[in-house]
Amino acid sequence: MGHHVGEHKAKKGLIRIEFDEENGVAEHVRITGDFFIHPEETVNELEEALEGHRVEELEAVMDEFFSMRLDVEMPFVNVEDFKIALKKAVKGD
Repeated sequence: MGHHVGEHKAKKGLIRIEFDEENGVAEHVRITGDFFIHPEETVNELEEALEGHRVEELEAVMDEFFSMRLDVEMPFVNVEDFKIALKKAVKGD
């Protein structure tokens, strides 16, 4: 089991994604930082969406999540910022 952490400094805020990997599957996904997102429960919903997926599928799951959530507001932060943090976590940067 490995622990992955990735951080990315977006235009207005830090995004930190961490998860444990067990047999290639993401577990205990946590997304933290000092960014603004509304509705606030979006972060928990994204964590749940990523949970239980194979590590190599996480970016696609994230894309699909945000493509379905047209109600999400993230001033000065975008989906690419989240994906950069995710990629860093996967690679172990």
